[in-house]
Amino acid sequence: MDVPLNQLRYNELSTLIKGEVSFRHLDRAQHATDASAYREKPLGVVWPRDEKDLESIVDFAHRNKIALIPRGAGTSLAGQVVGSGLVVNMSKHMNNIIELNTEEKWVMVEPGVVLDELNKYLAPHDLFFGPETSTSNRCTLGGMMGNNSCGSHSLIYGSTRDHLLEAHGYLANGDEVVFKEIQNWEFESKCQQEGLEGDIYREIKNILLESGNIEEIKKEFPHKDIHRRNTGYAIDYLAQMSPFDADGANFNMCKLIAGSEGTLMVANKIKLNLVAVPPKHQALICVHFNSLQESLQANIAALKHQPRAVELIDNKIMELAEQSAAQQANRFFITGTPAAILVIEFAQDTAVELQKQVQTLIADFTQQQLGYAYPIIEAENINKVWSLRKAGLGVLSNMKGDNLPVAVIEDTALLPADLPAFANEINTLLGKYGKDCVFYAHVGSGELHLRPVLNLKDPADVELFRTIATETAKIVKRYGGSLSGEHGDGRLRGEFIPLMVGASNYKLILRIKKAFDPEELLNPDKIVNTPSMNTSLRYRDANSKREIETVFSWDDTLGIVRAAEKCSGSGDCLKSEIIGGTMCPSYMATRDEKHTTRGRANILREYFTGSISTDKLKLEDVHEALSLCLSCKACKSECPSGVDIAKLKSEFLHHYYTKKGTPLTALMVGHMPAINKLFSTVPWLFNLPTKIPGIKHLLLYAIGFSSKRSIPTMSSTSLKRWIRKNNVTDTSINTVYFFADEFTNYLDSDIGIKAILLLQKLGYNVVVPELLSSGRTYISKGLLKKAKSIANHNIRVLAPMVSAQNPIVGIEPSAILTFRDEYLNLANDNLLAEARKIKKCAFTIEEFLANEISTGRINKEQFTTEKRTINFHGHCYQKALSNTKYIKQVLSFPKNYEAHEIDSGCCGMAGSYGYEKSTYGVSMKVAEMKLLPAIRSAEQSTLLAASGTSCRHQIKDGTDRQAQHPVEILYEALA
Repeated sequence: MDVPLNQLRYNELSTLIKGEVSFRHLDRAQHATDASAYREKPLGVVWPRDEKDLESIVDFAHRNKIALIPRGAGTSLAGQVVGSGLVVNMSKHMNNIIELNTEEKWVMVEPGVVLDELNKYLAPHDLFFGPETSTSNRCTLGGMMGNNSCGSHSLIYGSTRDHLLEAHGYLANGDEVVFKEIQNWEFESKCQQEGLEGDIYREIKNILLESGNIEEIKKEFPHKDIHRRNTGYAIDYLAQMSPFDADGANFNMCKLIAGSEGTLMVANKIKLNLVAVPPKHQALICVHFNSLQESLQANIAALKHQPRAVELIDNKIMELAEQSAAQQANRFFITGTPAAILVIEFAQDTAVELQKQVQTLIADFTQQQLGYAYPIIEAENINKVWSLRKAGLGVLSNMKGDNLPVAVIEDTALLPADLPAFANEINTLLGKYGKDCVFYAHVGSGELHLRPVLNLKDPADVELFRTIATETAKIVKRYGGSLSGEHGDGRLRGEFIPLMVGASNYKLILRIKKAFDPEELLNPDKIVNTPSMNTSLRYRDANSKREIETVFSWDDTLGIVRAAEKCSGSGDCLKSEIIGGTMCPSYMATRDEKHTTRGRANILREYFTGSISTDKLKLEDVHEALSLCLSCKACKSECPSGVDIAKLKSEFLHHYYTKKGTPLTALMVGHMPAINKLFSTVPWLFNLPTKIPGIKHLLLYAIGFSSKRSIPTMSSTSLKRWIRKNNVTDTSINTVYFFADEFTNYLDSDIGIKAILLLQKLGYNVVVPELLSSGRTYISKGLLKKAKSIANHNIRVLAPMVSAQNPIVGIEPSAILTFRDEYLNLANDNLLAEARKIKKCAFTIEEFLANEISTGRINKEQFTTEKRTINFHGHCYQKALSNTKYIKQVLSFPKNYEAHEIDSGCCGMAGSYGYEKSTYGVSMKVAEMKLLPAIRSAEQSTLLAASGTSCRHQIKDGTDRQAQHPVEILYEALA
């Protein structure tokens, strides 16, 4: 264990709290970055369990003069949670909803509560928290308070500041405090109070009563009609309240706390105002434009129609979304090649009112010749469009190479009428330096996220990074705008606050910080006294690098280092099982951030690019960070940046075993196809341990498997032996090649036989080519040289056979989809074209049957009319590399068959993962989150389906119910 503090201090902090404390380099490296361009290794990390823990942490920090950095999901874009202090991670434990009052429409929550989870909790009461960010499925309410987050519907709901009723927590000296609305007499009473809280109120009073200060604030702060103004501390809001404005609302310090980025207090709970859910009739008009300027002019026209939201998506976002597996389908509404799209939302209580509003806007735009296409999006398709818009940040990392859109001027907020001229000035500025820019965001409220394309590994661009920021700040100031609209100042914009609010007002801001935090212990270097914005950057190309020999091709990312660097830090992987999806099941089970795609990418990047002498991140640290990865592939599709941790893990394991030696478990699992082949002539000997408990436990112990697992039994005959006996070799125009993969051939041959018989009875001739295993077991354990040999052999054999008319199909998703995924990266250069051909001709059996159904080559008369209900679980690889809609389509094809997908995420088995002693516990936690409870609650008469052999095994072990492969159900349904 690495301890930067002396051992006595470490021991003291560990004994003071119930939560966890870590000073390890692994955890410090994990928390060295957020979603910004910054990196600074913290002193340590602490995860408080409750407010008592938090109180003890603040007191400990005050006594030892240690800086604290409050952190939620780490989605900040301006470096708010990057620093050298002690990170206080609120998201793991302090995520409880404390109290809900539906009559008064408020809720009290701990700071680690996730926005979407809160809104799911509120949905039965027809209430929700209005401000919603694009990171709503993982951002925390504490982080939203710190940044004063807004979101797409700020035209209707404003910012977090508008809904923050009370902030409870601790001042820098450990004093407990509650900030809320108070009357004038209470304000005066606060000013008479002893202690730090009294000092704060007295200083606020002095600042706002001193001659000329309020006038200077009105003169220099951003225009008051720009609601998204979030530059510096919000003393302009305080100046508008009583007792400083006779017509103002009652004083509430929460206006100042919102947007203060954890620099003024540490919150333990916050009280929030709630609003009624939107009208049920909703529609989007996705107006297409031939130029960015036209879209910005149209934005002004759109606002006259009182929309709920107006969002901009530029052509670069649309192009990059096409490279994201998660977003390709969400581009369905795009016509032609627009330069920009405005997504305009309306909602009304009746469909008639909604249509009138929609058609009025389209008529207005048509008359003014604004836009060339006006698709109207309704119902479930609305979420697809918003998903595309929300993925804007993540998909930017799909640009290849080191020139990437960077956060530097991405939070400017102006009056909407000024946006066309402002955009022209920005393009002129960037053109002067030969740079391009990405435009997107909340144009309806005057907000633009502008990301110039820079290489922050290049010292010249690092300097230009600051130059562009400085010149942009001057332009924004001329328009009376705010340099930060919702993303905050942090490290990125803090140094420009004197320019944005004026030197005298900046002195007032410094006085506020001094009053709240005399020793600068709360999140220092943010908002005030901020270092130069182009220091402490994430990319450190000048440092020593660890070069490793790779087996996979990394040409698609221009190297393995850039594959890890693709992670933007946006944190899409921090979703819980409550939110849904599959990505990072080990995080869902543990709530430990190092077990996320972002966490693992951070550690890999640190290992590859960090200074070996100072960062001290070791091979074992990376191995630990990757140890709980299930290689589910969900990150490849659900991560908008497409960071493929499964591929990175496999390559790293190859590197690790080269250095450390390959353990027995990895060898046994990797070579399982060879072991199965050896025993296939005497399957009874392989199955013997399942009948004799003593031998079973000894065997499981020897290979590192959990004794709580049942051992799969080998089929009495292999599929290939059955095929040879049954002459399944005829060919004709309807030939289908069937992949007898290593799982089907030896363990599930009965399913393989039914699959072949099903295809034959549906009119297809089946050929089983003499291929080796898929290589899946070798890939999963990092035995990549063997996997590469297998892949190239299979490519040579298969490429001359398959075609669009004669594809290869398989029933085990993890095996057949290897042809579509890893083979592209394992193929020799001279076989790459053949590998690409095979990719286009390789299908899961569900995909193949669904396609044949859609073309009419399979008809309902071939199946029973008996009524059956099926609940099915989709394999992770089908979700990531295919689509579970094909399973639903084929299982629902018989006339009276009704198939329903279980909202189950990952089953947790993942091949050998669920068997191994080190991961068995996490495997079961993953399964128990959704899948196994859903199986147990299903009616006994309901059929259960799961395509993956591991999935079926997990269901059997966890519920004692037998799930069938979809082809078994279809075979039994034949007429």
